[in-house]
Amino acid sequence: MAPARAGGELGLERRLVDAKGLADGLPDLLVEASRVAQTVIAGWHGRRRAGQGETFWQFRPFIDGEPASRVDWRRSARDDHLFVREREWEAAHTLWLTADLSASMVYRSKLSQTTKRDRALVLLLALAEVAARAGERVGLLGLSRPIASRNAAERLAATLALEAAEAEGRTALPEPNDVRRFSDVVAIGDLLDPLPATVAWVEMLARRGVQGTLVQVLDPVEETFPFDGRTEFRDPETGARIVAGRAETWAEAYRTALAAHRDALTNLCRRVGWSLVVHHTDRPASEVMIAIHARLAGAATRAGT
Repeated sequence: MAPARAGGELGLERRLVDAKGLADGLPDLLVEASRVAQTVIAGWHGRRRAGQGETFWQFRPFIDGEPASRVDWRRSARDDHLFVREREWEAAHTLWLTADLSASMVYRSKLSQTTKRDRALVLLLALAEVAARAGERVGLLGLSRPIASRNAAERLAATLALEAAEAEGRTALPEPNDVRRFSDVVAIGDLLDPLPATVAWVEMLARRGVQGTLVQVLDPVEETFPFDGRTEFRDPETGARIVAGRAETWAEAYRTALAAHRDALTNLCRRVGWSLVVHHTDRPASEVMIAIHARLAGAATRAGT
């Protein structure tokens, strides 16, 4: 078969098949996400509070000693008491989510029952569900504006289904053009792309005053490298292949490189005040959801102090 056809028509055909598989699987993933959300929703409390922002939150009674300029005279005219219009603290209610849907995420070994991509989508939709129930706005980075709706997870799933055909052409970390100061970002993927791109993306958001959590989702095989004997490895992004005559001789170097890569991600997050959470697909999704919630709650506390 000619190289041009292999890289062109067949490449397009494979992308369309992958996109259809993603779209067809979203309803089941949404059900799983709802189940996962139920396991942690009791401990998820909305982070909404009064403070600087543009969105109206509530009226509250005027307190003696406050500046008279804070009184909302239109609202106070309807009652015998003085009221103050409070706006929401913007750090409390805007959560941006993104999941890597590239070909490298469509991987599952015999040690796991789910692909990395499906687990990333379950986590994204579960986060959308619990955050929306807590009264927060949720958006898809690079795909949708934040929405405040009880059915936010369903609406985000519909957006993902419509965008599935172009998923492979997008970068793992999309351009965060709409993300403003005090927002939270959760980026879910294997985070195995070259470090300079990830560092630049995280630092750009951190300079804007954005809090963030990186969630590294790996198949257990990618952590341990249990291969031996003659093994062929294929890059799902480019199709490039490499053959190891004795794969077991590569194991130590691989694990050393993975550890160094993760240390670099950890140091990056520590330096900018972000968090890194590592999850393996043979473990329950609820475990990492609890860890992500702890990071988000901690970020909200730090930003509010």
